[in-house]
Amino acid sequence: MYFPDSELVLNEKGQVYHLGIFPENISDKIIVVGDQDRVKLIGDFFDSIEFYSQHREFCTLTGLYRGKRISVISTGIGTDNIDIVLNELDALVNIDFKSRVPKLDLSSLNIVRIGTCGILQPEIPLHSYILSTFAYGLDNVAHFYPLQFSEEEDELNKQLDKHLDLPSKIRPYVSKASDDLVQKLTSEKVYKGVTVTSSGFYAPQGRALRLGLSTELMNEKLTSFRFLDYKVTNFEMESSALFALGKGLGHHCATICLGVANRPNNEFTKGFAKEMNELIVYVLERI
Repeated sequence: MYFPDSELVLNEKGQVYHLGIFPENISDKIIVVGDQDRVKLIGDFFDSIEFYSQHREFCTLTGLYRGKRISVISTGIGTDNIDIVLNELDALVNIDFKSRVPKLDLSSLNIVRIGTCGILQPEIPLHSYILSTFAYGLDNVAHFYPLQFSEEEDELNKQLDKHLDLPSKIRPYVSKASDDLVQKLTSEKVYKGVTVTSSGFYAPQGRALRLGLSTELMNEKLTSFRFLDYKVTNFEMESSALFALGKGLGHHCATICLGVANRPNNEFTKGFAKEMNELIVYVLERI
Protein backbone atom coordinates (compact mmCIF):
# COMPACT_ATOMS: atom_id res chain seq x y z
CA MET A 1 0.00 0.00 0.00
CA TYR A 2 1.55 3.27 -1.18
CA PHE A 3 0.23 6.68 -0.07
CA PRO A 4 0.81 9.41 -2.74
CA ASP A 5 1.31 13.10 -1.97
CA SER A 6 -2.42 13.85 -2.23
CA GLU A 7 -3.35 11.27 0.45
CA LEU A 8 -0.50 11.40 2.96
CA VAL A 9 -0.12 15.17 2.97
CA LEU A 10 3.18 16.50 4.34
CA ASN A 11 4.31 20.11 4.54
CA GLU A 12 7.51 21.49 2.98
CA LYS A 13 9.49 20.35 6.04
CA GLY A 14 8.18 16.78 5.79
CA GLN A 15 5.88 17.11 8.81
CA VAL A 16 2.25 15.93 8.89
CA TYR A 17 0.20 18.69 7.32
CA HIS A 18 -2.11 19.88 10.11
CA LEU A 19 -0.24 19.03 13.30
CA GLY A 20 3.05 20.29 11.85
CA ILE A 21 5.23 17.81 13.75
CA PHE A 22 7.68 14.94 13.12
CA PRO A 23 7.38 11.39 14.54
CA GLU A 24 10.10 12.04 17.13
CA ASN A 25 8.09 14.92 18.60
CA ILE A 26 5.45 12.72 20.25
CA SER A 27 5.30 10.08 22.96
CA ASP A 28 3.20 6.90 22.93
CA LYS A 29 1.29 8.43 25.87
CA ILE A 30 -0.84 11.32 24.62
CA ILE A 31 -3.37 13.63 26.24
CA VAL A 32 -5.70 15.41 23.84
CA VAL A 33 -7.62 18.53 24.81
CA GLY A 34 -9.95 20.80 22.88
CA ASP A 35 -8.64 24.11 24.23
CA GLN A 36 -5.23 25.32 22.99
CA ASP A 37 -4.57 27.09 26.29
CA ARG A 38 -5.02 23.82 28.18
CA VAL A 39 -1.89 22.41 26.50
CA LYS A 40 0.42 24.83 28.30
CA LEU A 41 -1.68 24.48 31.45
CA ILE A 42 -0.91 20.75 31.51
CA GLY A 43 2.71 21.46 30.60
CA ASP A 44 3.03 23.57 33.75
CA PHE A 45 2.80 20.34 35.74
CA PHE A 46 5.70 18.73 33.84
CA ASP A 47 9.20 18.48 35.27
CA SER A 48 10.70 19.40 31.89
CA ILE A 49 9.58 20.34 28.36
CA GLU A 50 11.45 18.98 25.35
CA PHE A 51 9.20 20.18 22.53
CA TYR A 52 6.45 22.71 21.81
CA SER A 53 4.86 23.87 18.57
CA GLN A 54 1.63 25.36 17.27
CA HIS A 55 0.05 25.18 13.82
CA ARG A 56 -3.49 26.54 13.46
CA GLU A 57 -5.51 25.25 16.43
CA PHE A 58 -3.17 22.30 16.90
CA CYS A 59 -0.66 22.81 19.73
CA THR A 60 1.74 20.02 20.63
CA LEU A 61 3.84 19.80 23.79
CA THR A 62 6.01 16.88 24.88
CA GLY A 63 7.85 16.56 28.17
CA LEU A 64 8.45 14.54 31.30
CA TYR A 65 6.08 14.12 34.24
CA ARG A 66 7.65 12.12 37.08
CA GLY A 67 9.79 10.21 34.62
CA LYS A 68 6.97 9.52 32.17
CA ARG A 69 7.30 10.99 28.67
CA ILE A 70 3.89 12.43 27.74
CA SER A 71 2.62 14.50 24.82
CA VAL A 72 -0.30 16.94 24.98
CA ILE A 73 -2.10 17.98 21.80
CA SER A 74 -5.02 20.35 21.27
CA THR A 75 -7.63 19.20 18.79
CA GLY A 76 -10.01 22.13 18.70
CA ILE A 77 -13.74 21.42 18.85
CA GLY A 78 -15.57 18.56 17.19
CA THR A 79 -15.23 15.12 15.65
CA ASP A 80 -14.08 16.59 12.32
CA ASN A 81 -10.88 17.70 14.05
CA ILE A 82 -10.57 14.34 15.80
CA ASP A 83 -10.56 12.78 12.32
CA ILE A 84 -7.53 14.91 11.46
CA VAL A 85 -5.67 14.34 14.71
CA LEU A 86 -6.20 10.56 14.90
CA ASN A 87 -5.18 9.96 11.29
CA GLU A 88 -2.09 12.15 11.56
CA LEU A 89 -1.01 10.67 14.89
CA ASP A 90 -1.33 7.20 13.40
CA ALA A 91 0.63 8.27 10.32
CA LEU A 92 3.41 9.59 12.55
CA VAL A 93 3.96 6.22 14.20
CA ASN A 94 2.81 3.71 11.58
CA ILE A 95 3.77 5.06 8.14
CA ASP A 96 7.31 5.43 6.81
CA PHE A 97 7.35 8.98 5.41
CA LYS A 98 10.24 8.25 3.02
CA SER A 99 8.80 5.14 1.37
CA ARG A 100 5.17 6.22 1.99
CA VAL A 101 4.12 2.71 2.95
CA PRO A 102 2.97 1.28 6.32
CA LYS A 103 5.67 0.10 8.67
CA LEU A 104 6.03 -3.63 9.20
CA ASP A 105 5.87 -3.27 12.99
CA LEU A 106 2.84 -1.19 13.95
CA SER A 107 2.72 0.89 17.15
CA SER A 108 -0.21 1.41 19.49
CA LEU A 109 -0.75 4.77 21.19
CA ASN A 110 -2.48 5.44 24.51
CA ILE A 111 -4.65 8.53 24.03
CA VAL A 112 -6.69 10.14 26.81
CA ARG A 113 -8.98 13.09 26.19
CA ILE A 114 -9.43 15.58 29.03
CA GLY A 115 -12.43 17.80 28.41
CA THR A 116 -15.48 19.50 29.82
CA CYS A 117 -19.03 18.25 29.46
CA GLY A 118 -22.68 18.73 30.20
CA ILE A 119 -24.14 16.33 32.77
CA LEU A 120 -27.36 14.46 31.90
CA GLN A 121 -28.20 12.89 35.28
CA PRO A 122 -29.65 15.21 37.96
CA GLU A 123 -27.88 13.47 40.86
CA ILE A 124 -24.36 14.05 39.44
CA PRO A 125 -23.00 17.33 40.87
CA LEU A 126 -21.10 20.02 38.99
CA HIS A 127 -17.32 19.50 38.76
CA SER A 128 -17.66 15.71 38.90
CA TYR A 129 -15.23 13.53 36.93
CA ILE A 130 -17.14 11.65 34.24
CA LEU A 131 -15.41 8.73 32.53
CA SER A 132 -16.85 7.55 29.22
CA THR A 133 -17.28 3.81 28.86
CA PHE A 134 -19.01 4.19 25.49
CA ALA A 135 -19.77 7.10 23.19
CA TYR A 136 -23.05 7.49 21.29
CA GLY A 137 -22.06 9.41 18.18
CA LEU A 138 -24.55 11.89 16.71
CA ASP A 139 -21.83 12.87 14.23
CA ASN A 140 -21.17 10.95 11.02
CA VAL A 141 -17.37 10.60 10.96
CA ALA A 142 -17.23 6.85 11.64
CA HIS A 143 -19.66 6.13 8.78
CA PHE A 144 -16.95 7.13 6.27
CA TYR A 145 -14.68 4.26 7.39
CA PRO A 146 -15.09 0.48 6.99
CA LEU A 147 -15.11 -0.05 10.75
CA GLN A 148 -16.26 -3.20 12.50
CA PHE A 149 -18.41 -2.64 15.58
CA SER A 150 -18.82 -5.27 18.28
CA GLU A 151 -22.11 -6.96 19.19
CA GLU A 152 -22.07 -4.98 22.44
CA GLU A 153 -21.68 -1.68 20.58
CA ASP A 154 -24.37 -2.58 18.04
CA GLU A 155 -26.87 -3.68 20.70
CA LEU A 156 -26.38 -0.54 22.78
CA ASN A 157 -26.79 1.55 19.63
CA LYS A 158 -30.01 -0.32 18.78
CA GLN A 159 -31.47 0.24 22.25
CA LEU A 160 -30.58 3.94 22.27
CA ASP A 161 -32.04 4.43 18.78
CA LYS A 162 -35.26 2.71 19.84
CA HIS A 163 -35.57 4.79 23.00
CA LEU A 164 -34.79 8.16 21.39
CA ASP A 165 -36.67 7.72 18.08
CA LEU A 166 -34.53 10.38 16.36
CA PRO A 167 -35.27 11.66 12.83
CA SER A 168 -34.23 9.05 10.23
CA LYS A 169 -31.63 11.39 8.70
CA ILE A 170 -29.60 11.14 11.93
CA ARG A 171 -27.57 7.89 11.94
CA PRO A 172 -25.89 7.46 15.32
CA TYR A 173 -23.28 4.83 16.18
CA VAL A 174 -21.81 3.53 19.43
CA SER A 175 -18.07 3.15 20.02
CA LYS A 176 -16.37 1.75 23.10
CA ALA A 177 -13.51 3.21 25.10
CA SER A 178 -10.38 1.19 25.85
CA ASP A 179 -11.05 -1.17 28.75
CA ASP A 180 -7.42 -0.84 29.86
CA LEU A 181 -7.49 2.95 30.05
CA VAL A 182 -10.94 3.00 31.66
CA GLN A 183 -9.61 0.71 34.37
CA LYS A 184 -6.61 2.96 34.96
CA LEU A 185 -8.81 6.06 35.26
CA THR A 186 -11.46 4.48 37.50
CA SER A 187 -11.73 5.38 41.19
CA GLU A 188 -14.38 6.21 43.77
CA LYS A 189 -14.19 9.85 42.57
CA VAL A 190 -15.39 8.97 39.07
CA TYR A 191 -18.85 8.58 37.53
CA LYS A 192 -18.88 6.17 34.57
CA GLY A 193 -21.41 5.90 31.77
CA VAL A 194 -22.37 6.41 28.15
CA THR A 195 -21.33 9.74 26.67
CA VAL A 196 -23.31 11.40 23.88
CA THR A 197 -21.02 12.97 21.30
CA SER A 198 -22.83 15.81 19.55
CA SER A 199 -22.06 17.44 16.23
CA GLY A 200 -22.72 20.90 17.67
CA PHE A 201 -23.21 22.84 20.90
CA TYR A 202 -26.74 24.15 20.45
CA ALA A 203 -29.54 22.10 18.83
CA PRO A 204 -27.45 18.88 18.71
CA GLN A 205 -27.29 19.15 22.51
CA GLY A 206 -30.94 20.12 22.88
CA ARG A 207 -30.39 23.87 23.23
CA ALA A 208 -33.26 25.74 21.60
CA LEU A 209 -32.54 29.33 20.62
CA ARG A 210 -34.24 31.13 17.68
CA LEU A 211 -34.24 28.19 15.28
CA GLY A 212 -35.87 25.73 17.66
CA LEU A 213 -35.37 21.96 17.59
CA SER A 214 -36.25 19.01 15.38
CA THR A 215 -35.43 16.63 18.24
CA GLU A 216 -37.96 17.56 20.92
CA LEU A 217 -37.43 15.97 24.36
CA MET A 218 -34.15 14.37 23.28
CA ASN A 219 -32.38 15.36 26.50
CA GLU A 220 -35.17 14.05 28.68
CA LYS A 221 -35.09 10.74 26.80
CA LEU A 222 -31.31 10.52 27.18
CA THR A 223 -31.63 11.10 30.92
CA SER A 224 -34.30 8.39 31.30
CA PHE A 225 -32.52 5.76 29.17
CA ARG A 226 -31.74 2.50 30.98
CA PHE A 227 -30.58 -0.77 29.44
CA LEU A 228 -28.95 -3.45 31.58
CA ASP A 229 -26.26 -1.49 33.49
CA TYR A 230 -26.02 1.28 30.90
CA LYS A 231 -27.16 4.85 31.37
CA VAL A 232 -26.26 8.12 29.66
CA THR A 233 -24.16 10.42 31.82
CA ASN A 234 -23.08 13.38 29.70
CA PHE A 235 -22.80 15.39 26.48
CA GLU A 236 -19.54 16.35 24.76
CA MET A 237 -18.27 16.70 21.17
CA GLU A 238 -15.29 14.43 20.41
CA SER A 239 -15.33 10.95 21.95
CA SER A 240 -17.32 8.88 19.43
CA ALA A 241 -14.80 9.48 16.64
CA LEU A 242 -11.88 9.21 19.06
CA PHE A 243 -12.97 5.74 20.20
CA ALA A 244 -14.10 4.44 16.80
CA LEU A 245 -11.10 5.60 14.76
CA GLY A 246 -8.68 4.86 17.57
CA LYS A 247 -9.83 1.26 17.92
CA GLY A 248 -9.93 0.82 14.14
CA LEU A 249 -6.29 1.94 13.93
CA GLY A 250 -5.19 -0.21 16.87
CA HIS A 251 -4.83 2.49 19.52
CA HIS A 252 -6.21 2.71 23.07
CA CYS A 253 -8.47 5.71 23.70
CA ALA A 254 -10.47 7.07 26.62
CA THR A 255 -12.19 10.27 27.68
CA ILE A 256 -12.59 11.79 31.12
CA CYS A 257 -14.43 15.08 31.49
CA LEU A 258 -15.16 17.65 34.14
CA GLY A 259 -18.87 18.33 34.40
CA VAL A 260 -19.40 22.08 33.99
CA ALA A 261 -23.17 22.05 33.39
CA ASN A 262 -26.03 19.97 34.72
CA ARG A 263 -28.69 20.05 32.03
CA PRO A 264 -31.63 18.51 33.98
CA ASN A 265 -30.99 20.96 36.84
CA ASN A 266 -30.35 23.97 34.54
CA GLU A 267 -27.00 24.61 36.27
CA PHE A 268 -23.77 25.98 34.85
CA THR A 269 -20.49 26.41 36.70
CA LYS A 270 -19.32 29.83 37.90
CA GLY A 271 -15.70 28.77 37.34
CA PHE A 272 -13.69 25.56 37.28
CA ALA A 273 -9.96 26.40 37.13
CA LYS A 274 -9.12 24.68 40.44
CA GLU A 275 -11.15 21.60 39.57
CA MET A 276 -9.60 21.30 36.09
CA ASN A 277 -6.11 21.47 37.59
CA GLU A 278 -7.05 18.65 39.95
CA LEU A 279 -8.41 16.55 37.08
CA ILE A 280 -5.22 17.08 35.09
CA VAL A 281 -3.10 15.79 37.98
CA TYR A 282 -5.53 12.87 38.42
CA VAL A 283 -4.96 11.82 34.81
CA LEU A 284 -1.19 12.43 34.80
CA GLU A 285 -0.79 10.17 37.82
CA ARG A 286 -2.68 7.31 36.17
CA ILE A 287 -1.57 7.10 32.55
